Amino acid sequence: MAGIFSRIASGELSCHKVAESVDYLAFLDIQPLTKGHTLVIPKKEVDYIFDMEDPLYQGLFLFGKQVAKAIKKTIPCTRIGIAVIGLEVPHAHIHLVPMNDAGDLNFSREKLRPGAEELAATALSIRSNYPVK
Repeated sequence: MAGIFSRIASGELSCHKVAESVDYLAFLDIQPLTKGHTLVIPKKEVDYIFDMEDPLYQGLFLFGKQVAKAIKKTIPCTRIGIAVIGLEVPHAHIHLVPMNDAGDLNFSREKLRPGAEELAATALSIRSNYPVK
C-alpha cells in the first residue's frame, strides 16, 4: 500500500499545494512549526533520503531551493531553515521552515494548528511567488 505522501503526490489525498513539477511536490505542513512550513517530496517513493539516486536527490534540493525562495518572498522571516528528519513518514522529504531565530526549527516544541482557510490562503500566497524571477 502506498504511503501518505505517495497518496498526496498521486492526488488521492488532498494537500495545500505550494509548487509542483514532474518529479517533485511541495505542500504545507498541516501542523507547522511556523507559518509557511512546507514539505518537499520526490513523487517517487523512497523511504530514506540517502537511498535516493543522485539525480533525484539533487533535483529534490534544487526544487526545494526554488520553493524556499518563494516562501521567503511571501512570509516575513530572516531565513528559511531546512531539516531532514525522516522518522515520521517513510517517504524521503525535506522541511522548509521560515525562521527568525534558531528556536523556530525546534521540532520538539508545540506545533501550530492553523485552520484549512488559513492554510489555503498561505499556500495561495506562496504559489503566487513561485517560481521566483
